[in-house]
Amino acid sequence: MPEVADVFRRYGEDYRRQHGGSLSTGQRRVMTAIARCRTASLGGHIEQCDACGHQRLSYNSCLMGKFRNGESAGGRVADPADFQMIANDFSALYSP
Repeated sequence: MPEVADVFRRYGEDYRRQHGGSLSTGQRRVMTAIARCRTASLGGHIEQCDACGHQRLSYNSCLMGKFRNGESAGGRVADPADFQMIANDFSALYSP
């Protein structure tokens, strides 16, 4: 099952072209942050097991972690409607 980030990466540009005029700056930022989350574009680090020494690359998370309690990365209050409108529209794109 794809994650929201996978759907945004696959269909996000097309969606912006079709609905760009109706998207707020906040909605665009949310989409971009989700699409970039846990990708090389945000960098990463190597995790290593203390017991066996196995290593794996772990990409850094997006700024979405800073949206706790409605606070955005810029310090403004995030509007839950930004998330809901995009989620509703994208659910129609990916339906099994």
